[in-house]
Amino acid sequence: MPELRVEFFSFANVNNTIRMREGRLLVRLSDLLEGAPENVIRAIAHILLAKMYRRPIDTERAARYRRYVSTQHMSRKAHLVRQMRGRKRILSAQGHAYDLDGIFDDLNVRFFHGLLARPQMTWSSDCARNRLGHYDPAHNAIVVSRIFDHPRVPQYVVEYIVYHEMLHLKHPVKLRGSRRCVHPVEFQAEERLFERFEDAKEFLKRL
Repeated sequence: MPELRVEFFSFANVNNTIRMREGRLLVRLSDLLEGAPENVIRAIAHILLAKMYRRPIDTERAARYRRYVSTQHMSRKAHLVRQMRGRKRILSAQGHAYDLDGIFDDLNVRFFHGLLARPQMTWSSDCARNRLGHYDPAHNAIVVSRIFDHPRVPQYVVEYIVYHEMLHLKHPVKLRGSRRCVHPVEFQAEERLFERFEDAKEFLKRL
């Protein structure tokens, strides 16, 4: 067993890391986990060591950890910490080709009776292909990859991405057992109400 150093660290989320440095195992646990039950800490230790040594992760221990961090108490703490510590670059909703504020407002009237409060809308700082768009509840912001801010990208594609993230506003992530339900049945049904749903998906698949 190598020398082991464990510390609580002020991450911007419930993160835990393990690294080997000069023959020593360095473990950092989120300071949100201070005071967690012993069986949860043991589950984290198992998960981190299994990842470090590329061993199978016990499903029961993994579920125990997920259940704990998904409790209402921990979710509230994590949300607050992301607001206080997390960095979010909000650039501009007005792009070279498309205005995200205008697109949100139009979709709001068409699909939500104008009832959704508009969050901060912004294009991303880079042209990411692996993350087309996302809604950040901690900063109440919808971010769309700048790769779509181009005249050659059809407007319905940008509208679909924004509409998808607006549905996350309407259908927040819920916990079912120990699993997070990101796209429930209601979400998927409403997503298909977008007029050019199939066309948008096909365009994104080619991208």
